[in-house]
Amino acid sequence: MEKCILFDLDGTLTESGEGIVKSVQYALEKMGKPEADAAKLRVFIGPPLIEQFMEYSGMSRAEAEKAVVYYRERYEATGIFENRPYPGIEEMLKILKEKGNTLAVASSKPEYYVLKILEHFHIQNYFDEVAGATMDEKRTDKADVIEEALKRLQLSEKRENIFMVGDKAHDIIGARKNGIPCIAASYGYGTMQELRQEKPFRIVRSVDELQEALLSL
Repeated sequence: MEKCILFDLDGTLTESGEGIVKSVQYALEKMGKPEADAAKLRVFIGPPLIEQFMEYSGMSRAEAEKAVVYYRERYEATGIFENRPYPGIEEMLKILKEKGNTLAVASSKPEYYVLKILEHFHIQNYFDEVAGATMDEKRTDKADVIEEALKRLQLSEKRENIFMVGDKAHDIIGARKNGIPCIAASYGYGTMQELRQEKPFRIVRSVDELQEALLSL
């Protein structure tokens, strides 16, 4: 049966941790809050940056907004392409499109960056729509991004056979708020504990398993 599948980007379609973490380290250094342990900064991969800077470092919103400016200094120049699609992603997208499915991206990353990344890796043509956060951080919540994607796809009033795929708790929560099931990709950056806690429709452990799950829906 034809369906609509919304994909998260970071940790779902691409392995983007290196560029994000290094750019966060750059921003924290500029803010006088250096962090040498890159592993601790994996929590920044996926969620909206302002909220994450506030939660991680106890910054005020104004400080977090300044940290995002510093983050983008490095990310736009270098970090955006310290990144790669997970092995098997393009092949999966090709098969799903050949089956007549509607594919879209719904990411908390600014839409401008999402488009650049998809174009850089030559996978943009597999998607019927790409929705992301706004650069001014007014649309960052995952539920809002998913709602925007459905609106552009003219599916706001028809939510049967629509699925979200993401690797973090906020993907599952955002999908639930929009009344659609989420398949959680544990090969990404979320922990198995956080994924299980949110009770997604299904958890998959590899791109091959994700492809099998999507084809069987």
